Amino acid sequence: MPKRVNHAERRTEIAEALVRVAGRRGLHAAGMREVAAEAGVSLRLVQYYFETKEKLLLFGLQHLTERFGQRVAARVQAAGDTPGPRATIEALLMAALPTDEESRTFHHLYTSYTVLAVNDPTLAAQPFLKNPDAAEGAVTELLRQAEEAELTRPGMDAQLEAAGLLAMSAGLGTSVLAGQRSPESATAVLRHHLDRIFRGDGRLA
Repeated sequence: MPKRVNHAERRTEIAEALVRVAGRRGLHAAGMREVAAEAGVSLRLVQYYFETKEKLLLFGLQHLTERFGQRVAARVQAAGDTPGPRATIEALLMAALPTDEESRTFHHLYTSYTVLAVNDPTLAAQPFLKNPDAAEGAVTELLRQAEEAELTRPGMDAQLEAAGLLAMSAGLGTSVLAGQRSPESATAVLRHHLDRIFRGDGRLA
């Protein structure tokens, strides 16, 4: 009887090989041939699953984003049974800072993909670049919940603050990645701005 192939598992293995290659050499150097060699499979098999390098990059970064979501969920869980809007937002922002190998790889590849897409219409058309919109919507909704519960300071604009916090987190992440500042310094900056938005710890009553 022929061995049954788990296609989802095989695609994930190839995606993880992409992440490893791109983490070492940069996203621009992560071709299908290099990824196939890293995964220990044939180039033809990678082409079978993904057809083009653009589709491989998209799937690989979506896989990385799923792992990022798991990191956020773990941080929220660690904050307690009822963490409230502030702790949830802080978990998302802090998980994005490049403080260990996985988060450094996420920030590096995410930024690299965005830069490559500036001059590559095929990459620019991929839905991966819409992920920041989803994050902004989620943070905006959490800030609105906090405002309704009177957990924020007066005059807060939820959408503007959400956009600002995410942009700040991305910029701070790049400065940590480049060695301009320490993770502790970046964390202090983010918490300073959260203190400006929230009253107290931001927990729901």
